[in-house]
Amino acid sequence: MKPARIIILAVAIVAAGLAGVLAMRLSGAKAPDVVETIVQKEPTVRVLVASESLPVGSRLNEKSVEWLDWPKGGIVEGFITNDSRADAAEQLKGSVVRLPIFKGEPIRAEKIADSSSRIMSSLLPSGKRAVATEISVATGAGGFVLPNDRVDVIMVRDPKDGGSPLTENVLNNVRVLAIDQQIQEAADGTKSVVGTTATLELTPDQAKIITVAQQMAQRLTLALRSVADAQESDTVAADYLLHGGGKSEIQVIKSGSIVKGTTTQQAK
Repeated sequence: MKPARIIILAVAIVAAGLAGVLAMRLSGAKAPDVVETIVQKEPTVRVLVASESLPVGSRLNEKSVEWLDWPKGGIVEGFITNDSRADAAEQLKGSVVRLPIFKGEPIRAEKIADSSSRIMSSLLPSGKRAVATEISVATGAGGFVLPNDRVDVIMVRDPKDGGSPLTENVLNNVRVLAIDQQIQEAADGTKSVVGTTATLELTPDQAKIITVAQQMAQRLTLALRSVADAQESDTVAADYLLHGGGKSEIQVIKSGSIVKGTTTQQAK
């Protein structure tokens, strides 16, 4: 055998031996340690929540509220906890819901009124007044005006000169508290409420304006507004009615010429 072949064969044998030793060492090596992650559960506090969706005007009872474990870090001011008021469920029995409360939502003082309160007065925010006005299917958006909707109040009256009827928005974007004696919409949210009286949530000045408008108007019509308008101002109104006045056109003759102008005179 040639020397070159002998050398190549020897190198191959040595390489194979080294590979075997390396494989044996690798097979006996320990697996890397597994780091165990420990998840610590956040402490919880029992919070009083609604066990069902509660519409405006409903009353709390033992079936409508329950205690629910709530992350301690998520507790905010106003939540009723078992630590601070363990007997809250019993104390709040009969309380009136002033604003809608959804299932699982914490019960908060600003959304309910004392059980001794009358329902309508408990629904009124401080400084507001409840004023009723007559409506019909024709003047109440076809019967689709529901409690908590927003409406404009339009006054329609006949002019003194016998011309076309005059229309004017006397109140804008005011909230409907009730239709007749119903203070909440239908359970499925789809039925219209056909009534003869709408009760509106107004400021004291707005209450005076609609009282004057009811005397002046041939009829008052409610124009239903979009729910997106709820955040807009509701204080725009026909303020001149507060002073018992209205704008009308008069003719002034000066130097033989007729000069037209406007003045404020007492509304009749």
